[in-house]
Amino acid sequence: MLHPDTELKYVSPEIGYGIFATALIPNGTITWVKDELDRIVPKEDLEKLNSANLENLLKYSYRNYRGDYVFCWDLTRYVNHSYRPNSILTPLGFEIAIREIHPGEEVTNDYGTLNIIESFECANGPSHERDLVCPDDLSRHYSTWDAQINSSFPLITKNLQPLNKFLTTHQTKEIEQILSGKMVMPSVLNNLYKK
Repeated sequence: MLHPDTELKYVSPEIGYGIFATALIPNGTITWVKDELDRIVPKEDLEKLNSANLENLLKYSYRNYRGDYVFCWDLTRYVNHSYRPNSILTPLGFEIAIREIHPGEEVTNDYGTLNIIESFECANGPSHERDLVCPDDLSRHYSTWDAQINSSFPLITKNLQPLNKFLTTHQTKEIEQILSGKMVMPSVLNNLYKK
């Protein structure tokens, strides 16, 4: 489930559509939660799909740590990649804003966190650190993403969280334990699919 203060807008011919904030989304806000309507397609079931559905699945899903495909039912599938994202997928099954996202700003994440299958060039060009988004980015850049998540995570209780109602009981307990110091935030490296 995507944060409600967002909308779908056309970006450009090479990028297509993207998701944009319609109101300020503060640092530490949950921007997306995997919910009951998101479909998990086991990797073993890919061969059962016809070519058109397989193409859509590969284009609009991400792979979890098991290698299964998570196909989001809502507009989340239009969140674009950025080398300097404003939202990151945590190892707790939701994304969090790692800085303020201003009205009119595109909501982005780093596809390097999503267990992509093939390397690709970002339509916005390379960054000074990376020329491509690569399948092994999680194992190479996890410490940067961990630091960003850990910096923003304490703000989670200071913000209005419209997506709280989509968190599982387990996720809510994990958040409470991390904030109270009873649990260490797991590394985003836990999201890595190890073939």
